[in-house]
Amino acid sequence: MPQLRIALAQVNATVGDLSGNASLVVEWTRKAREGGAHLVVFPEMVLTGYPVEDLAIRTSFARASAEAMEALAATLDDSGLGDITAVVGYLEHDSVGPRNAVAVLHGGRVVARQSKHHLPNYGVFDERRYFKPGSSLDILRINGVEVGMVICEDLWQDGGPITALGDAGVDLVVSPNASPYERNKDDLRLPLVVRRAAEAGAPLAYCNLVGGQDELVFDGDSLVVSADGQLIGRAPQFVEHLMLVDFDLPGGGSYEQGQIGDFYVRRVFVSDAIAPYEPLPAPRVFEPLSDEAEVWHALVTGLRDYVHKNGFRSVVLGLSGGIDSAVVAALAVDALGPDSVYCVSMPSSYSSEHSKSDASDMAARTGLHFTTEPIGEMVSTYVDQLKLTGLAEENIQARCRGMLLMALSNQHGHLVLATGNKSELAVGYSTIYGDAVGGYAPIKDVFKTLVWGLARWRNDEAEKRGEVPPIPENSITKPPSAELRPGQVDTDSLPDYELLDALLTQYVDGDRGYDDLIAAGFAPELVDRVLRMVDKAEYKRRQYPPGTKISNKAFGRDRRLPITNGWREG
Repeated sequence: MPQLRIALAQVNATVGDLSGNASLVVEWTRKAREGGAHLVVFPEMVLTGYPVEDLAIRTSFARASAEAMEALAATLDDSGLGDITAVVGYLEHDSVGPRNAVAVLHGGRVVARQSKHHLPNYGVFDERRYFKPGSSLDILRINGVEVGMVICEDLWQDGGPITALGDAGVDLVVSPNASPYERNKDDLRLPLVVRRAAEAGAPLAYCNLVGGQDELVFDGDSLVVSADGQLIGRAPQFVEHLMLVDFDLPGGGSYEQGQIGDFYVRRVFVSDAIAPYEPLPAPRVFEPLSDEAEVWHALVTGLRDYVHKNGFRSVVLGLSGGIDSAVVAALAVDALGPDSVYCVSMPSSYSSEHSKSDASDMAARTGLHFTTEPIGEMVSTYVDQLKLTGLAEENIQARCRGMLLMALSNQHGHLVLATGNKSELAVGYSTIYGDAVGGYAPIKDVFKTLVWGLARWRNDEAEKRGEVPPIPENSITKPPSAELRPGQVDTDSLPDYELLDALLTQYVDGDRGYDDLIAAGFAPELVDRVLRMVDKAEYKRRQYPPGTKISNKAFGRDRRLPITNGWREG
């Protein structure tokens, strides 16, 4: 039987960095070649990064992408890598318009191109705005083996390209992907890949992007399954990785081409069969991370790549001694190292002693940079001159802190991190131009109850490794408070977070209406109160910094509601 060794290059691309991404492809193709691979598969749109958004409709960028692909083919050949076949995702632009496409590179040339057929238009995806769909499928003959290709969403469609490839007859299907992370998404991928392998009647190799791009995080989790649904290999999550897999495949299939269903199938000869060789051991099957570990790694990856890819070297945040800022600080230390994390305690006249000591304790545990900048005199200047009272006086404290952080950012080049969580953002429990200030919001899509869960998980992990837990126990166990007035706690203004998050999960993430929430057992007065707060706070959320998406309905990318909106539930 013909043999074929493939490599799945799970890599971290940067949107718009054509030269950097091309170098990434060369580097990992070399690794694949050193591993003896005959075919290396890269993720969807790896040459341009994903998603390119409106860059797709900028002709200059599309032209540069196409030119970069031609140059990449030549560079691979000049680098002694022309004998390995590379499947590389990129932005194509033909007479019809922009395409989400893959190119097949071999011998210094682009020997085949295939465009994505099904363009997703839900959640974070807006591909129908940007791309034109393809209508053909290329089947590659590599080493005497027939290899079909499907791009990301094409894999998720029943009766789509996979069915056509099965009818045409293929020995193997490869699938480049840029599938963003959501909690528990890995539970959906494997069953999907298993079903599609059965439909194709062939093994299926799924290669996914890894890394952060603005709000999105890609977790890798690349997979290879056999035609009968056995998991052959699985890559780790949130790290670059090369997976090598050997196949003994039937080969010698039909070389006929033509229309099959909605697709025109083309046959592309790439290389002759090769002499038999000794196969490698089966690749490792990495176990998926636990829920808390998965979320933590997603948040770390999103923050690290946002900072590095946007040219920042350090971050600054207000460290209040509370749970939210403690978790953000711990994430920043894990993402960037303590030398790149600057925290500031900004006590007012209402700040408790434990808040100041907990913030100092956090700094000592992690080794991050820590200073104290009291804001009492700044606040007094505003309060006395404008004669502020009540909510206006409370918010001035938050705004003085925000102004102080932005001043430090301007002075030292730090990126300011906002520390608000999803529960607070949902109900508007934040001060616009105050604690909402910043360039990135790491826990923007994390409900308060999960913030506590992540803190406990991170401390437990530290203890398992014999390290000092980064988050003070008192920051986890004490009642949360903004400390903007004497004796204030969050439950003065909000329901208990366990109850609030349960309701928000159904209203925000689940799009449940008033009647559905009542039927689910929530008290009418609670539903009325919370829904009013959520609906009124849309203008605040619209002005909040971007932050890592971990749910199926993140504010901004997923949940897009009008600010001016007369509709009310109930």
